[in-house]
Amino acid sequence: MKKIAVVTVGRSDYSIYRPLLQALRAHAAFELSVLVSGMHLEPRFGLTLNVIERDGFPIGGRVPMLQVEDTPQAIAAAMGAGVIGFSKLFTGDRPDVLVVLGDRFEMFAAALAAVPFNIPILHLHGGELTEGAMDDRFRHALTKISHIHGVATEVYRQRVIQLGEEPWRVTLCGALSLDNLQQHRAMSREELESKFDLDLSQSPLLVTLHPTTNEYQQAGAQTDILMAALRALGMPVIFTMPNADMAGQEIRDRILAHCQNETSARWVENFGPDGYFSILSQVSAMVGNSSSGLLEAPSFALPVVNIGSRQKGRLRAGNVIDVDFGEQAIIQAVNEAVSPEFKATCEGWQHFFGDGHASEKIIDLLLNAPDEDRLLNKTFYDLTHDAA
Repeated sequence: MKKIAVVTVGRSDYSIYRPLLQALRAHAAFELSVLVSGMHLEPRFGLTLNVIERDGFPIGGRVPMLQVEDTPQAIAAAMGAGVIGFSKLFTGDRPDVLVVLGDRFEMFAAALAAVPFNIPILHLHGGELTEGAMDDRFRHALTKISHIHGVATEVYRQRVIQLGEEPWRVTLCGALSLDNLQQHRAMSREELESKFDLDLSQSPLLVTLHPTTNEYQQAGAQTDILMAALRALGMPVIFTMPNADMAGQEIRDRILAHCQNETSARWVENFGPDGYFSILSQVSAMVGNSSSGLLEAPSFALPVVNIGSRQKGRLRAGNVIDVDFGEQAIIQAVNEAVSPEFKATCEGWQHFFGDGHASEKIIDLLLNAPDEDRLLNKTFYDLTHDAA
């Protein structure tokens, strides 16, 4: 059996991972271990470690790393603590393959710790762009640290090869999060209202705002602009809370204050995968800067108002309206998004992110991966190779 260790650092990557974790747990060729860090271990972010335990996945280690503050110094210190913590895990129990996803600094710490141990790394969701966030740099650095890659689109596959990865190492799998759409348990409106203390009698906006970390000093002002727009719109709102990024607490504090002052506004710390995909069927539009608006929302024919530059560079379908941080621009975009005319254009989009069977392709990738010596012996692939 191959020992597969999967790193999860927050609710967003865990909901993406869940179909793969189920497939790995059920497969006779693999011994699954889930390495838990980041927001999962923090009560202030909902202690979502409990969700992983409730789902019954085997936890192979816990690595506390987040600091009390979310300043640049605190983020750097968290990365250092993560490298130390993951190195201790690998000293005691070295996996055959380490699986990391996306672009988070917590993920980068885990992968960096694995380098001296010569652990083969599978990186999911490489080749993408989020030019407004420092995550963009972590994602591309993870590509170079890793040995095999499961990417979401052919465009992203070509980009990973452009970064010097040999083509045989890069497999087009599709977006793993779409597997959830076939597997999640749909919750009724009544269940959602009861479990999360919501009123869905009038279809609300779902608002998620994360810091644009390349301009984190503006997080407070940008949040104030969004809150002013939401007050002017007068629509019911459900907020999901920001990640543990620089200036995330500024956004969180403003969301809590807004919900205290506006009777039609609610916040939910963690919907969980089933709750989150169920609420997408109940809301009138998604507003903010979450990647979910580009990845999952098209499958629900859900209009999205994407604000600012955090997701700049990602592929997007026709359900997305892009605007800058400006009160009137946001108001205009939301009114357009919830209009019957625009909502009608969101139906039937065949977006770019696969067929909802990414976990099966990733399992095949792991089953058919070359031996460890070949995986670890990386050669930089020059684009002139094909031209020659």
